[in-house]
Amino acid sequence: MPTSRYERAARLAGYQVIAGVDEAGRGSLFGPVFAAAVVLDPNRQIRGLDDSKQLLPERRDVLAVRIRERAVAWGVAAADAFEIDRLNILQASRLAMRRAIDRLNAQLHAAHRSACPVTLAAGTTAAAAVPARRSQQPWPAAA
Repeated sequence: MPTSRYERAARLAGYQVIAGVDEAGRGSLFGPVFAAAVVLDPNRQIRGLDDSKQLLPERRDVLAVRIRERAVAWGVAAADAFEIDRLNILQASRLAMRRAIDRLNAQLHAAHRSACPVTLAAGTTAAAAVPARRSQQPWPAAA
């Protein structure tokens, strides 16, 4: 059962394959920015999902295994330091998220993303994110 207002509305509108998308590493001074995209099965809920910054490292490790086991699809990608320097951190974050979405082995209908807009393939809807700490699935799975 979808647990965020956005996801319920998207499913009522006919969207069935919805990815959570988030980035990590935008705050660091050096190195790449990473992004993950995750499509969860609404019938296989994962208890305890939250923004990774709100979880203890041990809990993140447990949830990472569960997400990979239960996800319909997941993808991880990065933009390296050279791309960050060339594009800027915001555009590099968008690039990493686009790459993560491209690695999904699923025909995506909608993307539930963090606050950073990302361009998706034709026929895919990118919707504004629900406030991150309030959303349960699928956004925190990517976080």
